[in-house]
Amino acid sequence: MRSNILESGVEGLLNSVLGEATGELYLVNPSREILEVTIPAIEATDDVSVRLLAGERVLKDVLDDFIVGSTAADLIDEDRLALRTFDGPTNTLIVSDEAVTAVVSAGGKVAGLVTDDSEFVAAARDQYENEWEVSESFKLRTPPISRVRTTLSDEIGTDVADDFDGVLTSLETARGNGDGLDEVTISLLVAAKNEELLYDISKWGEDVGIASKATFSRTKTRLEEMGLVDTEKVPIDVGRPRLRLVLGDERLQGTGSDDLANAAQSLLAS
Repeated sequence: MRSNILESGVEGLLNSVLGEATGELYLVNPSREILEVTIPAIEATDDVSVRLLAGERVLKDVLDDFIVGSTAADLIDEDRLALRTFDGPTNTLIVSDEAVTAVVSAGGKVAGLVTDDSEFVAAARDQYENEWEVSESFKLRTPPISRVRTTLSDEIGTDVADDFDGVLTSLETARGNGDGLDEVTISLLVAAKNEELLYDISKWGEDVGIASKATFSRTKTRLEEMGLVDTEKVPIDVGRPRLRLVLGDERLQGTGSDDLANAAQSLLAS
């Protein structure tokens, strides 16, 4: 008989369950909090693939964070994660071949209530396999972080790629909601730190699937109006001059990537 699990938070619970599991399992109806920690928990395992059934609003809200969404996209590419929408009335469940775990929160702790009764586990597997077959796939539009890193290094430069990674590492979230540092803002700031061309970084961003050139242009204009970036005209042989991005505010100049993120967030909030 498998033991129930008691943890101080959902992260510890997910790590415990996924760390012991092998093969394919179902994660059913996770909350936002659980979904946020599920992606890094899957990333930290080697032998687990997850079929994730969740509410569409929950999926959109959590995966809109570039840090979470781009990691999820990597896992999807590696066939370790699949996403479908689900709106059934049930507790959060983790269903493996060996056990069913119900996730329950109470008194500031999180419990995994576990059963390995073979008939019950088989019935649960059958139920959620059927739910999976009739559910709609969730289309994740965020590019995989591994592709972002590789193409940024190859097409723009290793210094820019290192700074991009450094900024992401210093952030808890990178949301594309117009507030704070989203992936487009980060791309433009690290390009300006390394004095790259707007054309090059926006073309890369569109090609890799981060955002359109028009979105890069609008974000650049907003950052320019706020004084975070500036531009210098660079003549070319044919056509209009291109724009070189440079950092505008002196508080951003000469900073490392983690300090760049902190300073930029402060300026955007002011």
